[in-house]
Amino acid sequence: MSPRPRIAVTTSARSGWRIFPLVALNVWLAGGRAVRWGTGRAAELDTVDGLVIGGGDDISPALYGGEIRAEVRLDPARDALERRLAEEALERGLPVLGICRGAQMLNVALGGTLHADAYAAFPGSRRYRTILPRRRVRACRGTLLAGIAGREEMLVNALHTQAVDRLGRGLRVAAEDAGGMIQAIERPGPPFALGVQWHPEHLFYQAAQRRIFAALVRAAAGRAVAAPA
Repeated sequence: MSPRPRIAVTTSARSGWRIFPLVALNVWLAGGRAVRWGTGRAAELDTVDGLVIGGGDDISPALYGGEIRAEVRLDPARDALERRLAEEALERGLPVLGICRGAQMLNVALGGTLHADAYAAFPGSRRYRTILPRRRVRACRGTLLAGIAGREEMLVNALHTQAVDRLGRGLRVAAEDAGGMIQAIERPGPPFALGVQWHPEHLFYQAAQRRIFAALVRAAAGRAVAAPA
């Protein structure tokens, strides 16, 4: 029996104890094994087959040339760690899944920018303050996400305050909400790189959300098999 692919999961020092078990459960159900990374922990990509950049605090606008807002919580050490990991993973061809903040970091790592105040930029997008699924999104036709989750409307959660603005190199929009706010981004060709603004780890009872983790683990398993001994 082949070993389960090892998937690194970056987390917040503040809330990682609560979020990591959920992500790890989804990775396990998909056939992988999750290891928790964060500031102050070992984080070497040579030891894993895939990467999940998790959710949490806002990304500092200093990383993409934006204006810092006094009311947001920032974690510069985590920003530096995740940007390095995202850039190195993409260079190495390591499969990457970005969740909420992680989707934004994926975009920033490829030279993209963010709306620091997503709801000021998109007044037609309703803001929700619950982890319960309330936002309606649909994968764009012909995208990797559509192939994974289907083209049916998905009811997802949305806790983010930032959103993707200018796309990073090689990325395309994979989903939007009714107000035009980008809700998912992806790289069209291999290696696997997908970012979603919602938290699929909380929606493991939805088959479409489990398939997102399954796609990551499949890509990681393929890379692990192809890697030299």
